[in-house]
Amino acid sequence: MGSIPERVDVAVIGGGVGGYVAAIRAAQLGKSVALIEKNKLGGHCLNYACIPSKTMIHVADVLYTANNSQEFGITGKVGIDGKKLNGWRMSVSKKLEDGVGFLCKSNGVETFKAEATFLSSNKLQLTDGVEIEFGKAIIATGSEPVELAGFSFSESIIDYKRALMLDYVPKSVAIEGGGYVAVELGTMFAKLGSKVSIIARSELLSKFDKDAVAIIRKRMLGLGVAIYENSAPSAYADGKLTLGDGKQLEAELLVVAIGLKPFTGGLGLENTKVEMDSRSFIKVDASLRTSDPDIFAVGDVIGEPMLAHKAIRQGVVAGEAASGTRSEFSNQVIPAVIFSDPEIAIAGKMDGEGVQVKKFPLSALGRAIALDATDGFAKIAYDSRGIVVGVEVVSDEANAMISEAALAIEMGATLEDIADTIHPHPTYSESIQEAAEAALGRGIHFFYGK
Repeated sequence: MGSIPERVDVAVIGGGVGGYVAAIRAAQLGKSVALIEKNKLGGHCLNYACIPSKTMIHVADVLYTANNSQEFGITGKVGIDGKKLNGWRMSVSKKLEDGVGFLCKSNGVETFKAEATFLSSNKLQLTDGVEIEFGKAIIATGSEPVELAGFSFSESIIDYKRALMLDYVPKSVAIEGGGYVAVELGTMFAKLGSKVSIIARSELLSKFDKDAVAIIRKRMLGLGVAIYENSAPSAYADGKLTLGDGKQLEAELLVVAIGLKPFTGGLGLENTKVEMDSRSFIKVDASLRTSDPDIFAVGDVIGEPMLAHKAIRQGVVAGEAASGTRSEFSNQVIPAVIFSDPEIAIAGKMDGEGVQVKKFPLSALGRAIALDATDGFAKIAYDSRGIVVGVEVVSDEANAMISEAALAIEMGATLEDIADTIHPHPTYSESIQEAAEAALGRGIHFFYGK
């Protein structure tokens, strides 16, 4: 661990993606930095959420594809070893956690495995007995899963983190929640062989485009997932989940995926000038400075959207601002991806005054036809000047495609900029180019009518 500093220029509370990035950036700018993390470096993203879920989703996709590719001439059946799967999932997180530790050490960041509480606006008390005085502090404590009222977490009622740490494939799973976490977990478990039920208080993916949701719902139903919308559980016991209308569902496990809340409790913020809103999110300005001039905050703890890549960018900004460099979080767009089947990726806005949208279907795309994955589309939104303001993609590999859209929007690109840029063939990325060409009235590979 090295020597323990009594005073540092910058103290970062929370070693998740926002925190360790902020710590490394401040160290790069010549500051002495202490990074305090009570559990594992990399936080929820690397150890319990983003990386584990995508690892598990990939394995589920491989298993399902192997067992359902008869039309390609692939025959036979393969199984899954839950313990080996869990071992692989854990090894991926461990490799990334070790990588973060190496980066921190290489950049001269001093790490502490402890919890931190503010004693004042310039002093922290750690649970290992160490007190740290700091010039500036950055709060990056993230969020934690919300419990379902009346259904306390237990051995059989679990959150998404525990669901991704199982060393077996449950026979039946009920998932409470209709958001992207519920969709990703539901699809994953169904492909691994579980009987899955999703219970949504409103509609499935209620905040997303209906065209996209229709494709996802159809696919999930095809996988055997039962979807109960505008519903809620009333009781759970002995492997049976009872809904409000009295219907009973098989559920070896009940996974609660109804949202996240900021982790601000126990930080001693009352000993500082930091202010929070009615939902306990920390208030910050464009430089991510709180109402206390010496304390900054990033990531989930300051509000929606609760996305790792937002926290990473904010970590850079806060690390710079806390080091005395002028820096602001002024990004125009924060892209989002749902790792459903197919994936949904969105950047920018798809509606608003004067905004027009053009859609290109994957059924007309060579790559999609070759891979038998034609359910999906690319939509491009643009204003009266032809400037691109939003892109939505429903497709395999949408996660890789959306960065082009985010860059285009940040740069103020026009429809012509995208349409006249050569996109490699045959790729899914051509669908965005095709949508731009169609918006210009010169679509080639799909007939929109006269």
